[in-house]
Formats: sequence, structure tokens, C-alpha cells
Amino acid sequence: MTRLDLKLGFRCNNDCRFCVQGPAKRLRHGDRSTAEVRRLLAEGRGHCDSVVLTGGEVTIRRDLPALVEYARDLGYRTIQLQTNGRILGSMAAARRLEEAGVTEVSPALHGPTAAIHDGLTRRPGAFRQTVRGIRNARRLGLPVIVNSVVTRQNHRHLPALARLLVALDVQQFQLAFVHPLGAAADHFDDVVPRLPAVEPYVREALAVGVAAGVRCMTEAIPLCFLRGIESFAAEWIIPDTRIEDAAWTIEDYTEVRRSQGKAKGPPCVPCRWRDQCEGPWREYPERFGWAEFQPVLATG
Repeated sequence: MTRLDLKLGFRCNNDCRFCVQGPAKRLRHGDRSTAEVRRLLAEGRGHCDSVVLTGGEVTIRRDLPALVEYARDLGYRTIQLQTNGRILGSMAAARRLEEAGVTEVSPALHGPTAAIHDGLTRRPGAFRQTVRGIRNARRLGLPVIVNSVVTRQNHRHLPALARLLVALDVQQFQLAFVHPLGAAADHFDDVVPRLPAVEPYVREALAVGVAAGVRCMTEAIPLCFLRGIESFAAEWIIPDTRIEDAAWTIEDYTEVRRSQGKAKGPPCVPCRWRDQCEGPWREYPERFGWAEFQPVLATG
């Protein structure tokens, strides 16, 4: 079965410098009505057995508990909230969503300190609220799957972030290389790091997770930068996904991500992973070229 990624709107109580949705989308598209979300949930259930409610920031919608209850009643096997986690800092709000039927939460934490996280989200106090939200979710017994966007500002601090996430008892964390669209495109030179600079810190952060028995992985980091640890790439296991975006539907996100979002270049031709690896987000080599990418050659 396919996963439904349902974007409820694009308003947000953070203002991340790297947000792939960006301010233009927020201005152009309003929130979906309750009736429209219910319709899309009902239509999606015919194709999908799990749903990710995302945006924008879903928890700022007053109708979210009712929408979660509706998704539960439709029979979705998993109901994930993709969130910045700030509203979950209120135990009452977190409990209401858990009681409504949320089965897991995917909060975003982008640094091990308030200075780093709040600097990226441009919201003082966001770090404290998100950490509290993660703790509340765990107290309620909800699985927590953290997504951390890898940027110029935080990549050297990924091992410390991994240690914090282990201490917070999360079930999984993912290190996702920044996608240079939306706000990230507007701030490209400020937020997009170079892959060779990122690699050692990613490896160390993954080692922290492995040592603690926490599931961990990467996203949008080509396999030539994961030599010997290629199995940590999330692309091996990302489920088939249907996306209900602002005013359009992406029926097969895997195909669109591979053919339109990512890119392959000359170094990929002799690489042993050329058919399995998706390559980098295409905006990266458009800016930096392909010299950093060294093919992994078959041996034996």
C-alpha cells in the first residue's frame, strides 16, 4: 500500500531559513478547509493505509484533533504528524492528539542547543518547546521519529545532536541534507553546506545512534559519501508515497523525486551504485558542479 502525504496548509509558527516550502507558497496557498481535508482523507484511503499529516505546521489548526479522529475512523493503520513539535510542548495538546488517534510524531529538531535551533527557525524559544514536545510524546508512549535538516549552521554539531536525541529516547532520527528550494534557495549560500564537509560529522552522528541502539539514517546524501555505510540511506526504504500538495497531486513521489528532484552526472556513470543511488538534489551540482563526486568502483 502507498503512504498518503497530505499537506493541510502552509502557515507555520516557525520561519526556517531552509524551509523547502518557502514564503511564496505560504502567501499563494491558504489552508485547506476541514471539508477538503476530510474529502482527501476519504479518497486517499482507497489507495493508502498510512497517512502523514503535514504542512506548514499542522498543530496550529484547531480542527486537527477532529481530522485525526476522522483518519482513524477511516481505518488508516498509521497516522503520523509531521510537526515542529512546539505545540506538543503543552501536555494537554499532546494528550488530545494521542487520544484522537495519532500513532507517531515526527518533530523537527535542527540543533543540540537553543542558539543553533532557534537561529535556524528564527523563533526564540522554539528549541525549548520542541524538546518539551518530544518529551511529552514519549511520556504518552508515542513513537518519535525526528527529522533534522543538515545545514551549514548545524553540520558540525550533528554528533552532539545525535547524543541529545538518544538522551530524549527517540525511536529514530534522520539526517536530511537541505533541499535548496523555497527559503533554502533564497538563502542558498548561507544554508547549503558542501557534502565533503558534512560527511565526517554525519558518520559520527550515525555511530552515536548505532551505539545506543537507535535507528538512524540519512536522506539526500549520495552513496559515494556513505562508503561502507550505504545501508543507512533512507532512500532504500522510503515507501511509495502519494502527495496531496497545494493545488496538485503527485501520484508517485518516488518517480518524481528520482527523475525531477535528484540528478546524476558524469561521475555516476562508472559507479557501482549508479542504478540504486538517486544522486544529490539537482540544485547542488547546478551550483557546485560534479568534481566532489567520486564513483565507487566495483571490486573483484
